[in-house]
Order: sequence, then C-alpha cells, then structure tokens
Amino acid sequence: MTRAPRRASGSPSQEDVKPSAAGGRAWPGLSWLGSSGGILAATVLLFAIGGLVEPQSVSSGALSGMIPFAAVLVIVALGQTLVVQQGGIDLSVPGMVSIAGVTISYFAHGEGGPMSSTLGRAFAVSFAVAIGAGLINGLLVSRAKVAPIVATIGMNALLYGLNVKISGGTPVAVSDSLSDFANGRLLGISTLAYVAVAVTIAVIVVVKRTSFGRTFEAVGANARAARAAGVVARRYQLAAYTAATCLYCLAGILLAGLMKLPSAFQGDSYLMPSIAAVVIGGTSLFGGSGNLAASAVAALFLTQLQQLVLTTGSSVGVQFLFQGAAIIVGVGVYSVNWKALGAGIQTFGGRASPPQRQSA
Repeated sequence: MTRAPRRASGSPSQEDVKPSAAGGRAWPGLSWLGSSGGILAATVLLFAIGGLVEPQSVSSGALSGMIPFAAVLVIVALGQTLVVQQGGIDLSVPGMVSIAGVTISYFAHGEGGPMSSTLGRAFAVSFAVAIGAGLINGLLVSRAKVAPIVATIGMNALLYGLNVKISGGTPVAVSDSLSDFANGRLLGISTLAYVAVAVTIAVIVVVKRTSFGRTFEAVGANARAARAAGVVARRYQLAAYTAATCLYCLAGILLAGLMKLPSAFQGDSYLMPSIAAVVIGGTSLFGGSGNLAASAVAALFLTQLQQLVLTTGSSVGVQFLFQGAAIIVGVGVYSVNWKALGAGIQTFGGRASPPQRQSA
C-alpha cells in the first residue's frame, strides 16, 4: 500500500496559486471582471445623483471635458494596481508623470511630424527614464529589502530633481502631432478613452490570461509559498515596478499632449487618486489578486466625483476629503473580514447572555 506524498511545508497548493479576485467562483468567461459590480454600480449611482443634484456635471460639455482626464487616471491606476498586487505601494507617481511630460516636450519641441525622428527620440527618452526608474524601485524593494514607501518616495525626489534640471521649471509646448492626437475625437469620443480601454484590456489579458500573469498574482498572494515552489519572486516584483512606471510614463505623455503646454509638476495631483482607485476597486493593500477592471472603473468614479464637487463650487480641500473618505471606505469594505467579525460578535453575544435556569 503506497502512501500519498505529503506536500512540502510552505509549498503552494492549488488554492495558493489560483487566487480569486471576487472571493468566490466567477462565471465562466467573465472572471476578468472579478468584483467590479460594486464599483460599477456606485459609478452609475454617482452619475444619477449628479444629474439630480447638479445637472451641469453630467452635461455633454462636462463629460467631454472629464473623459480625457479620467482616461489618464485609468492608466495611472492600472500601474499602481500592479505594484499593490505585489504587496507594495508606489509613491513615485507624481515624479514619473511629471518627468514624462517634460521629456516629451523638451526633446520634441517644435516637431510636428508624427513619424519624425525627434518625436520618436522623445518617446525613447521618456520610456528609458521610466524603465530605469522602475528597475531601481524594483531592485531596492526586492533585492535590498528597502520598504516600498521609502524606495519610491526617494525615487520621486530623484525624478523631480531630474525634472528641474531639464526644464528649469519652465513649461514648453509639446509637438502639434501629439497635441492633435490627445485632443482628437473618434465618433464623438476622446481618443484617450480608446487608449485607456485598449491599455486596460491588454493589462488584464496579460495578468489574467497568461501563465506569467497567474504566477504574478500567486507571488503577490503568498511570496513565501511561491519561493518554496521554486518561483523567483523577486522577478515579479521587479516586473511590477517596471511595468507600473511605463504606464505612468504613458499617462504623463498623454496628459502633456492634452494640456499642450504641460506643467513641470503635472503629476502632483495623481498620487492620492491612484491609490484611492486601487483601494475602492477592491485590490487588497496586502497584495495578491487584484481587480484591474475595477481599478479602471474606480478611476472614472473618482474623476466624476471630482467634477461634481467642482461643479458645486466647493474648494479643493473638499476634493481631498472625499478622496480620503473613499480610501477609508474601500479599506473597510474590502480589507476587513466581515464574516469573521460577524462570527466574533455572535460568539461574544452568546457568551454575554446569562445562562438560563432549567426548571425542575
């Protein structure tokens, strides 16, 4: 009689390497949506409430002005989601979005041709800076074991130093071709919306439909078990930070084209919303399976919420209050084990009740 081999301690089981974003069984063919239903319903409700409270916030002019900025935040939020999936957090978002706008404008200044060598060189320089920053972040976190907050906030300062060195804080107009593309429309919808949808689908396919992506999520869920199974977890952390900075770079380039004359500090307003989109989108801050589609929808939710607040005439401080509240609610809804909490309350209630006397 042969005995079944025992699984080595710490090695990942089938449950370990196949996390579920929704916490349950997903419908076949719709698993990539994960738990997007909640934030999707909240977004629809927000638009409905905005139409009732402040109809101007959902007018065609307001929506056409909001969608391009929502598309930029979607791309930034996707990058932040990849990092959070590996149990980290990226505070270099402002510096990366800003330096991308500076490099794309300064290295292609006055160049109008979409296939010109100058514009191509500007793209190459922008993404080279992004890849370098991502690799340094990833190596500091995975190899040197530097805390993600410390590593990325240091990189943010370094990127801003490079930013000021190149630009001197003085904005320069981007090329006409980039501006025309970023401000263009197709079938009445901003071209940036199509870019954001395409990037979202591409990232989801890589993470959810490839062996690399499934291992990527497994490493984020249980890095120790992945290492015990022979997986080099550091590679996936490195990939997360590098892919994230490339997404920030793309968002910064598109934002620069949208603004035509980008600020050297255009990324300052994207750190808090990117984290808020990840949190209220349902991705755990402790890593593991992330919901990329929900992060994209949450970015749209936050952008429309900001527009609604602005339309009512409220100050910028009110916007930050709403963003902070969104993070708190998201952490409470998705990070707290409500089932265990409920069971604990029931147990406490049962113990607190006095024992009943049995009648003779």
